[in-house]
Amino acid sequence: MYALIVPASTPFVLLATLMALSWWEDHVLPAPPAEPVEAPAEAPFTPVAPAEQAELPRTDTALTREVAGR
Repeated sequence: MYALIVPASTPFVLLATLMALSWWEDHVLPAPPAEPVEAPAEAPFTPVAPAEQAELPRTDTALTREVAGR
């Protein structure tokens, strides 16, 4: 009999959790500011060109040398 209680009560527990989180969001979390805060005036971001990466050694060359050395 108790095995039927958990599956039957799961939707109600999830609903209660959702309602509690909604209440918490409305009453506990700080409210957003009434006026939008202006961003400080600064120069626009200009991305720097990425540094060139060295070419990685090819794996097929190393394997060929290893097989040829046997």
